[in-house]
Amino acid sequence: MNPPPTTVTSPSPGRGTVLGDLRRIPAEARPVERLACVVAAMLVVGGLVHVAILLATGGSWTGPTSLRKAATFGLSFGTTLATVTWVTSLLRVRARTSWLALFTAACVVETVLVSVQAWRGVPSHLNFGTPFDAAVAMTLAGGGAVIVVVGIVFGVAGFAGAAALAPDMRLAVRTGLVVLLAAFATDAVMIAHGVTTTRTLGPDVAYATAGSLKPLHFVAMHAVLVLPALAWLLCRTGWDAARRLVVVRVAVVADVVLTALVGVEAFAGVPPLAPPAALGWGTGAALAVLVAAGAVALTGVVRGTRAG
Repeated sequence: MNPPPTTVTSPSPGRGTVLGDLRRIPAEARPVERLACVVAAMLVVGGLVHVAILLATGGSWTGPTSLRKAATFGLSFGTTLATVTWVTSLLRVRARTSWLALFTAACVVETVLVSVQAWRGVPSHLNFGTPFDAAVAMTLAGGGAVIVVVGIVFGVAGFAGAAALAPDMRLAVRTGLVVLLAAFATDAVMIAHGVTTTRTLGPDVAYATAGSLKPLHFVAMHAVLVLPALAWLLCRTGWDAARRLVVVRVAVVADVVLTALVGVEAFAGVPPLAPPAALGWGTGAALAVLVAAGAVALTGVVRGTRAG
């Protein structure tokens, strides 16, 4: 059991600075949290290295064997691991150290195996061509299952173990964790669809169609960072709880609408960069509201700092 820090639950106007509060986070972290953050940083760096290699060599950014997969997995899992580590540190989670260690290990296994296969020039998922490739594909599926289970544990904790959080942070954390579960569910649907298509129509068709839900997976994956980060900034504006909660509620609605509309596009097979006018305007408006909420929070922080 780990009680949530008072720095989040009871913010007081004008206390400290954003940079000062950011410096305190690693100082107050537990050993497993520090380890997870170090691993997350290494995964992000690995993703950036692959981006640099692609830019330097002019390699392909598309296809199941592209180094892009190693880049995106490193960046995505690194960011998600760091975010989950921070967000769950605000909650009361039974056996959190064990669950976080398991989540960290799964993130590493997923990223490393995808990178190995990318460098070998073979697909990482849905590839059963050789015993080694099949073992990798099955391990990736197993790692995904572990991530889903841990996500469910943390999602339940978002409701059962967030009572001590301020209302705006509590809403942000709960929504972010629920939407994260939607991202994991989307990944499971893509894998199931890919396996079925591979067995019925062949791997080429599977590789061409299994990734149609990636936009939804991407958008849903990062709500758990965006919404709690917004609430964290709002806690440093000096505003009262009611005002902060209004901004978070607006952002939550915008994020849910954005995720839902991207989901409609993904399941309907609509190209994300060329949607019908109604969907395009809807996703654009929802995204604009999210950006505006962030701008409001940053403005409040700057004004609060000057006033202090």
